[in-house]
Amino acid sequence: MKLRPLHDRVIVRRLEQETKTASGIVIPDNAAEKPDQGEVLAVGPGKRNDKGEFVALNVAVGDRVLFGKYSGQTVKVDGEELLVMREEDLFAVVQK
Repeated sequence: MKLRPLHDRVIVRRLEQETKTASGIVIPDNAAEKPDQGEVLAVGPGKRNDKGEFVALNVAVGDRVLFGKYSGQTVKVDGEELLVMREEDLFAVVQK
């Protein structure tokens, strides 16, 4: 299944977080926090301004982004857990 977000929404896949601390302690799955970074899989066309013109989003497919722990709505697509969120819920794009 392929998703095409509407308006200013983006589809994000959470990136896996380290399960071991710097000192070598392994963190069990039930104690680990949800990662707050993800990869943008799809972006909507943008938001309409007062004149009815589309204003393009500042993120693109493939960008690595930061977001809040409780941001977005979780959906399951083909057994994979994805997040659907508005662009304004994103904090930053991680530069490589």
